[in-house]
Amino acid sequence: MNSQTQMEAARKGIVTKELAQVAKEESWSEQALLQLVALGQIVIPANIRHRLLHPYGIGGGLRTKINVNLGISGDCIDYASEMEKVILAEKFGVESIMDLSNYGKTREFRNKLIATSSSIIGTVPVYDAIGYFEKDLKCLTAQDFLEVVRSHAEEGVDFMTIHAGINRHAVEIFKREKRQMNIVSRGGSLLFAWMEMTGNENPFYEHYDELLDILHEYDVTISLGDALRPGSIADSTDAAQIAELIEIGNLTKRAWDRGVQVLVEGPGHMAMDEIAANMKLEKRLCRNAPFYVLGPLVTDIAPGYDHITSAIGGAIAASSGADFLCYVTPAEHLRLPDLNDVKEGIIASKIAAHAADIVKGVKGAREADYRISEARRKLDWPEIFNLSLDKEKAKAYYESVPPENRHSCSMCGKMCAVRTMNRILDGNDVALCEES
Repeated sequence: MNSQTQMEAARKGIVTKELAQVAKEESWSEQALLQLVALGQIVIPANIRHRLLHPYGIGGGLRTKINVNLGISGDCIDYASEMEKVILAEKFGVESIMDLSNYGKTREFRNKLIATSSSIIGTVPVYDAIGYFEKDLKCLTAQDFLEVVRSHAEEGVDFMTIHAGINRHAVEIFKREKRQMNIVSRGGSLLFAWMEMTGNENPFYEHYDELLDILHEYDVTISLGDALRPGSIADSTDAAQIAELIEIGNLTKRAWDRGVQVLVEGPGHMAMDEIAANMKLEKRLCRNAPFYVLGPLVTDIAPGYDHITSAIGGAIAASSGADFLCYVTPAEHLRLPDLNDVKEGIIASKIAAHAADIVKGVKGAREADYRISEARRKLDWPEIFNLSLDKEKAKAYYESVPPENRHSCSMCGKMCAVRTMNRILDGNDVALCEES
């Protein structure tokens, strides 16, 4: 059994190898990081059985991290394609991958993912319960749900989304208030259906202490899922969402009391003017626990472009205190994303995260912008490509319409403002009709 979690070690002043690496990469002192891990305001998801893990810290003052969702679907059973997405995510430096497989050989895929990936690995065990036991939802028992959690923990999963906050009280508020989109969380809807069909309390809420024992044993971080997150901007910040968040605040403290690290999951669809207030509300109710948000998507009218609606909301959310962004692809609401969708979602989320880190004053955040701007001033195209988030795309765009003069691009040609200023400030004339 695990003797101590990252949180418990920090409380004792012990610098784990994972904490030391995070401190080095974030340019923090180990002592400063220790204090916030001990308080729960920063987490280092690191299952003791994930051997290849590259540890990352998530929380206040650190770089905003990105999560990529992928996994096997019953309508698209292609294990090789999902592994290609894993490789792509790691190429672009994504810190976390959630396996949301809900069909077929989920354990086989998950074990391969854990064995080959250095990213933080997350899962939603309730997705796996039906296939794991080959039982219909109504026939599952509370212990069945807990057994799936134990199985994922034993395999090396670093964090798990557990929808423990949707208890019978929150359900009654949801049913009383009514909503346009009801429950859009897949895990939340399954638990709601199970509760309605069996008449029982949410097993993860009723047996929360037993659940924490399992997570503690392997140092699995609990990501307290927002089953009642809004699925349209009409439902944002309603009574059901807030009732669940209040309960999640209590569950956060209970987990910390047991030495278990906590992430808190946040809203899905939300108008821009509500985002900052929601970030502050979560931090207040959940005692500054790291906030993990899906989007938020700031409008509902853009199927096929929801990586953009999400990036807008993600930038606002992260600049207002969110710590961890779940990417959204152009395929959101439409289909399982393909490889290009995944790439577009990753880039959009990384732009949002970096833009927010500049606002938050994260150490070194502005350096990348300074360096690429220096390369632009010098019209050093190879260096511009090298410093771009998507090097291949930047180079391909530049070369797709080659400029007559390689010192500019085909947009402005000889009238390039940067080129003009460089020549004038170097003491040279600008004679556009005669210059080569």
